[in-house]
Amino acid sequence: MFYHKKRMQYFTAPEQPNAVYAKKLQELIGGPYGEMTVMMQYLFQGWNCRGPAKYKDMMLDIGTEEIGHIEILGTLIAHLLEKAPVSEQEAAAKDPIVEGIMGGMKAEHVIMETMNPQHAIVSAGGALPADSAGYPWNGRYVTASGNLMADFLSNVQAEAQGRLQAVRLYEMSDDPGVKDTLSYLIARDTMHQNQWLAAIEELKSDGLEDLPVPSSFPQSQEKQEASYQFWNLSEGTESSEGRWAKGSSPDGKGQFEYVENPEPQGTEPNLPQPNPILHATPKHRG
Repeated sequence: MFYHKKRMQYFTAPEQPNAVYAKKLQELIGGPYGEMTVMMQYLFQGWNCRGPAKYKDMMLDIGTEEIGHIEILGTLIAHLLEKAPVSEQEAAAKDPIVEGIMGGMKAEHVIMETMNPQHAIVSAGGALPADSAGYPWNGRYVTASGNLMADFLSNVQAEAQGRLQAVRLYEMSDDPGVKDTLSYLIARDTMHQNQWLAAIEELKSDGLEDLPVPSSFPQSQEKQEASYQFWNLSEGTESSEGRWAKGSSPDGKGQFEYVENPEPQGTEPNLPQPNPILHATPKHRG
């Protein structure tokens, strides 16, 4: 059961409307690493979890929190779209980056290109389940594999990308209310990155999963001579200086080997003769 409280987790209203910035902010709602993605990702991971209750409960805790983050961003976008004057949009159109992209188009055309018309046509001044380019949110963004280690690694990546985008948007705004609200969401991204990293360590200490994922597959059944080789496949040998090219592997199960001049291990492809039925050219019918 989900229960909605009218008070938001956190919110500071923007001081000025800004429809152009509202379009940019849509990325944090409906982009591949937006709040809709992590909400659905953590909830599906939690609903599908068959492991210890503490992991299931944690995933559902964080997934439910993300629902509130969508409401925060949706409310922020609604404020930014409320009575946004044309003068505000004209000022945004004078941004040198926007001007460079539009190649000297007239200001009114720039405004049309930089605003999201669906904010007026479809949602009547409200947020949309879409990204900053207007592309609808897609369920294929969600990762819920059933392997907790694989999922938690994916969650770290999602939180890192989401926090990166939130920080970039923070730097794009001069509105104190926008910056204050984003500052809170960025702080929660900090917490969630650390939560997933801690959960990864907990999986290891509990003996439930390890690297490489899935750890249940016997490494004796893989071609172990290739398991820890780093192949130099681009010009230069600078990559040999990295941690990934020497010493013990992070999973503790092998030693990295740098192969400066790797050679193919297979043969040239030699396909069988074509099947006359499958590869026959249809006869011309006059």
